[in-house]
Amino acid sequence: MQPVDLLPIPEDLPFESPIPFRTDQLPLLLPFPQQTPDFSAVINGHVPPLAIPTHFANLPDPRVSRTRRHELTDIIVIALCAVIGGAESWYDIEAFGHAKKDWLARFLKLPNGIPSHDTFNRVFTALSPVAFQDCFTSWVNAVWARLGGSKFLQIDGKSQRGSADSGKGLGCLHTVSVWASEAGIALGQVACDKKSNEITAIPRLLELLDLEGAIVTIDAMGCQKEIARLIKRQGGEYLLAVKENQKTLYKDSVACFEKAQEEGFAGLRWGMYHTTEKGHGREEERVYTVIYDPPGLSTQADWEGLKAIIHVSRERREADKYSHEPHYYIASIEELAEVLATGIRGHWGIENRVHWVLDVVFGEDACRSRTGNAAENLAWLRRVALAILKQDPGKGSLKGKRKQAGWDHAFLAHLLGLPSDL
Repeated sequence: MQPVDLLPIPEDLPFESPIPFRTDQLPLLLPFPQQTPDFSAVINGHVPPLAIPTHFANLPDPRVSRTRRHELTDIIVIALCAVIGGAESWYDIEAFGHAKKDWLARFLKLPNGIPSHDTFNRVFTALSPVAFQDCFTSWVNAVWARLGGSKFLQIDGKSQRGSADSGKGLGCLHTVSVWASEAGIALGQVACDKKSNEITAIPRLLELLDLEGAIVTIDAMGCQKEIARLIKRQGGEYLLAVKENQKTLYKDSVACFEKAQEEGFAGLRWGMYHTTEKGHGREEERVYTVIYDPPGLSTQADWEGLKAIIHVSRERREADKYSHEPHYYIASIEELAEVLATGIRGHWGIENRVHWVLDVVFGEDACRSRTGNAAENLAWLRRVALAILKQDPGKGSLKGKRKQAGWDHAFLAHLLGLPSDL
């Protein structure tokens, strides 16, 4: 029997509305002003509505009034500019500020000059991570709308090993983020004290998002009945990796595919998609097989909306080396095998397109910031900087663009949505 894909690929956009954030989650998401703050008096000219600096006007200042020698907006904007331009530590951020003081003074107040590295550290330590992330909500929504949304949202965790302090018994910061990886945009982030706590962090992250029309992909850590149920009840669909942490589901999925192959998939609705990639002396072949309405899953009723299981065979050949890895997934949608393969590959790509960039280009894994909320807020600042750099259509590597932003005022102004003649 030849495999037959069953459903047409939808031509319309997956989101009726491109805005991914929920608006009914107060106070988890703080209200953002309907009118763009008037920044023109500061820079003596027109500021485009999407100018990054305008988004900090309503950020709650955690400092007491008598200790405020520097404007909070100045501190945040200098830090963001510095991270975009290559800074990796509070010392780097202060040095960037001094080097660019004359340019920064064109659109920032700087009542007492450039803050010290200790000031940057103290402020980011005290800032509420939720409020800080919320500053970027309208900017992210605008970028999301311009790009037409994304069919797949990837949720994945990442450890920042440099933030650990064995002397004080502190483990490293672990964050769980939701990505629209095609656009390089982080839509949200929550922190947990270790990887095992992703299970409790993921629901907190999902509650901040409107998932209508989205397909959420999560690795095996997030393959939990409650997480699947939450995704469905918020209007989304799920594509979850299955491993032996869900013993019964994994065992039943393996048995279902083994029986299907033995019987030639007789009486089943199924589909298949095949890819081959060659490069750098390596060849990788992947075969994606989908069974819709899979029989024999003893716990299927516990997984809300489960409609398909997927088997992925990955074969790698490199010189005299050969490896074969089977992977299993469950899905709440009856999509073409090719569409599901896109979601699975997209999640695998998080490691290369996002984590590698954060560690190698932004130096995240080596960052030793660990006090209070500082590490979490600085991690979010890197993700915003990455999203800003990803929106530039010009050629060149991200590393090269960071250097250019550090050297070229006009290019940095362009990235921030500010007038180029600043």
